[in-house]
Amino acid sequence: MKLSEKAEEILEALWVAVEEKGRGYLDIDSVGIPADDPSYAELTEKSFIEVKNGCVYLRPEGKSEGRQTIRRHRLAERLMMDILNIRGEDGDRKACQFEHLLNEGVDAKVCTMLNHPTTCPHGKEIPKGDCCIEAERQGDMGVVPLTELKSNQEGEIAYIQTGDSKKMQKLMAMGVLPGNRILLMQTFPSYIFRVGFSEFAIDTQMAREIFVRR
Repeated sequence: MKLSEKAEEILEALWVAVEEKGRGYLDIDSVGIPADDPSYAELTEKSFIEVKNGCVYLRPEGKSEGRQTIRRHRLAERLMMDILNIRGEDGDRKACQFEHLLNEGVDAKVCTMLNHPTTCPHGKEIPKGDCCIEAERQGDMGVVPLTELKSNQEGEIAYIQTGDSKKMQKLMAMGVLPGNRILLMQTFPSYIFRVGFSEFAIDTQMAREIFVRR
């Protein structure tokens, strides 16, 4: 059963305490969620945490869930910065909102789209998921710029990464949309590709902004 958002935030805080202080507990006041909030009882019932003497402790049973919770949070941070180009406090706030949606395998899809990042934008480790381990085993490149493909290689368009609205409109008009198949026909002197029954030529910079799943 999915945890509440506040319960996930408590696990995140405890996981960070383990990372930064080497201890799996915090004063309840420093968690940022009032001691009478139902989320503590929610986690206690699952034996994920223990509350005593004004402190909240991360139990061994809660470590796996805490690991997955912090993984979703840091993947959401990467998504905001790398794909949506939302940075600073606004990016952090939106990442906190979005992370709670990355359940039931959605985190693996986002992780694959981001090419299995190892750190968040703040340099903290993103715990590996099963998708990362499988990608390493298979030598899977995941999602890469169009420039990483060779002539006559084909892939599925994952996303476009550009802050230029005119360039975005131009690519979309070509049919460069997530989910469409793209065939790279030529890489020099310009990149020529086919989407559907149409062929287009673009420069290297624009090709770098098209990300495909091989």
